Amino acid sequence: MNRSCLVWIVCLVGWLQVLPVYGQQKPGRPNVLIIYTDDLGYGDLSCYGATKLHTPNIDRLAKRGLRFTNAYTTSATCTPSRYALMTGQYPWRKTGTGVLPGDAALIVPTDRISLATVFKKAGYRTGIVGKWHLGLGTAVAKDWNGDIRPGPNETGFDYSFIFPATADRVPTVFVENHRVVALDPSDPIEVSYKEKIGNEPTGKEHPELLKMKASLNHGHDQTIVNGIGRIGYMKGGSTARWTDEEMPLSFLLKAKEFLQATSKQPFFLFYSLTEPHVPRMPSTLFKGKSGLGFRGDAILQIDWAVGQLLDALEKAGLADNTMILFSSDNGPVLDDGYEDGAVTQLNGHRPGGGLRGGKYSIFEAGTRVPFIVYYPNRVKSGTSTALLSQVDLLASFAGGLNVNIPVGEAKDSENQWEVLLGKSAKGRTALITQGASFAVIKENWKYIAPSNGPAIFQLTNIESGHSALPQLYNLTDDPGEQKNLAEANPEKLKELELLLQQIRQ
Repeated sequence: MNRSCLVWIVCLVGWLQVLPVYGQQKPGRPNVLIIYTDDLGYGDLSCYGATKLHTPNIDRLAKRGLRFTNAYTTSATCTPSRYALMTGQYPWRKTGTGVLPGDAALIVPTDRISLATVFKKAGYRTGIVGKWHLGLGTAVAKDWNGDIRPGPNETGFDYSFIFPATADRVPTVFVENHRVVALDPSDPIEVSYKEKIGNEPTGKEHPELLKMKASLNHGHDQTIVNGIGRIGYMKGGSTARWTDEEMPLSFLLKAKEFLQATSKQPFFLFYSLTEPHVPRMPSTLFKGKSGLGFRGDAILQIDWAVGQLLDALEKAGLADNTMILFSSDNGPVLDDGYEDGAVTQLNGHRPGGGLRGGKYSIFEAGTRVPFIVYYPNRVKSGTSTALLSQVDLLASFAGGLNVNIPVGEAKDSENQWEVLLGKSAKGRTALITQGASFAVIKENWKYIAPSNGPAIFQLTNIESGHSALPQLYNLTDDPGEQKNLAEANPEKLKELELLLQQIRQ
């Protein structure tokens, strides 16, 4: 071989070594994908014991990953749970963190650390696709036809493709990086939660126009969009309104695009699904597939979307270096405002998996949720009984990525990084859950503080957990919370009562 050829080969090898490799990141910095469902119950997945529904793609995560049996949201409704996940703070420490209307102002601070800014500080490209429900702008009154800010982008996300609140609330539009998608300037959007605006038909005035009837007294009888009555009034934005059947597919497409745009820079994607929250109007491909009404069909649609993302990661060569967390923002509800077959076609399915209560409730089914961590070759497959709260994700990722949390911020978040990796089974010592009342869980004991209110929420037919008497349960022996042990264990009752007071103060 002559000298010139040798020099050329050496230069070529050196040049190839410095080329960016698609999907390659630095060791120890995994891509992170959080798949966050809406109103999915502890018993809604076959990997958590469901027999009437088969969820093979989520089961695939559980089989090759770590399935938690004692993981909790902070709250039994969506906005407060999402606030805690984003801020590392219990939502009841801040006023205005209840379930928000669609025109609410942003409640996540822009000058404090968030889950998204943890990843940005670690050099990640960050994105959110799907449901937001944490408010937009600085006030209720806002211009939906210009830049809408602050929002997800101001809380740490480089890219956002969301809808503002929930699918049953107006405005039913996508917002991409501050702007409503496909908005016609000659047809501006107006929104009101106080009084009717414009001449749009409402479900109350024109029930004959509905393709899905609203349940009585839930409030889903205002502006009709796509044949479904919503909460709130909206006018304009005709070309920008999504249809329920295509909306989840749009989110999936945007999630795939975000994943495929990665390079040597690691990514964090918060993929926030709307299913199985109402209104449940799955894509035609899934309608009738479950035999459990549209709610069951929506869960099968979730499972399919998970499979699509797994395939996309594998195709891009990113699967082995991507950590996936799968969970839900709160527990299940059947009738939450629409007649969609969830009740009449339940057919023996148990969304709570034998746990008591459901969405809105302080009982276990309200806040104990599926939680799976999948990270090939780093997280050993199996089951973890460690006590874990979603409020811990901020401190856990900060610890795992060596990001400092400013003093006084995210104070309720605990570093459970070793627990997420399956290297420790210790978990939290205690956590607080919020629903109809407040509860504290320590080890295998749960104390529910006395509260006033109906024993059963009439609109949803879910046990609330309200009781004038203190409640104490041993969750190891009695996960269904059937036997109140308060009188028989006065010392344990006093211990947990004091603990709840101390944490709340």
